[in-house]
Amino acid sequence: MRALGTTRRKGRTRRLVTAGVCGAALAAALTAPVQAAEPAPAQAAEPAAARGSGHGTAPHWRPSASGTDVRFRGLSAVSRDTAWLAGSKGTVLRTSDGGANWRNVSPPGAAGLEFRDIEAFDGRRAVVLAIGEGEASRVLRTEDGGATWTESFRNTDAKAFYDCLTFFDRRHGLAMSDPVDGRFRILSTSDGGRSWKVLPSSGMPAAQEGEAGFAASGQCLVSSGSRDVWLATGGAARARVLHSADRGLTWRAADTPIPAGDPARGVFALAFRDRAHGIAVGGDYRADQASPRASAVSGDAGRTWRPSAVPPPAYRSGVAWLPGSRTTALAVGPTGTDLTRDGGRTWRTVDTGSYDTVDCAPDRGCWASGEKGRVARLER
Repeated sequence: MRALGTTRRKGRTRRLVTAGVCGAALAAALTAPVQAAEPAPAQAAEPAAARGSGHGTAPHWRPSASGTDVRFRGLSAVSRDTAWLAGSKGTVLRTSDGGANWRNVSPPGAAGLEFRDIEAFDGRRAVVLAIGEGEASRVLRTEDGGATWTESFRNTDAKAFYDCLTFFDRRHGLAMSDPVDGRFRILSTSDGGRSWKVLPSSGMPAAQEGEAGFAASGQCLVSSGSRDVWLATGGAARARVLHSADRGLTWRAADTPIPAGDPARGVFALAFRDRAHGIAVGGDYRADQASPRASAVSGDAGRTWRPSAVPPPAYRSGVAWLPGSRTTALAVGPTGTDLTRDGGRTWRTVDTGSYDTVDCAPDRGCWASGEKGRVARLER
């Protein structure tokens, strides 16, 4: 796979830079006691050799051999044993044994598609999103573990470009497109992804000039509970988060402190542990550009956002809460993994491996994936 992925969208080219090295141990970060002292400056991860070995019970990323070199920006964690990956060249992989083996369950004839998001309900049922202009944006569904696939949506509007999808439950879900005629477009399903319809745009605020979503990790559209959903934006004067409390019918936009003002900057990923508490991460994806204020937090369902006191030190494209925790989350990007133990207010780098996205299952099985076929499971 190329080290530099390029996606043409609406007259401009989005360059998604890759970098990084193999994942190192997360040490005992997740199990260390929370300190009440003032936040310390973000620190770079120690080299693995400096930390030594023999810490078998310390949490760490355990790389898994995917058997391919494609880039996996789509990831869905079902459990510690079962996970799905979706990536370039129309590739879909599934494991049911904790990553010891990955089965290629790619849809036939999909080699020309760019999969960027996948939502799995279990080891047999999953919905995958292909991105791109016009008919390149598609949704496919499987009910038999990927043995067979059905295309349930193909975009026919040349102005639309779908980026992400999310599900509230096994039946109700949404997908989002970059603005069409000045407003983000929302696609809805009520039958588990078997059929889709475009929702009315009357409840969607007007988009800013140049505003769009980033199809970088499958986390530009996320949900929590049965009705709440959030949409992340960038590329315009202000990086915003849009919130809907009625499954996408009406939306309210809020500015974030994450830098924008350039097509390469904005909010790339969101995570909400409940309908009130959320984390936003992003920055500038260009490797030669700094990403100050690369994260923000909200405690009021996304109505307001405040910058992290100690943000990740670089651009981050994926974020996930640790299930069962009110304070712990992981953020990933091309230059490393960061950990927060205070709800996103302060972060520290705990790994220098390159990952694009991260997802955690209810049983606390956390997975990460990215460039060159990289995939890993969090071991404890």
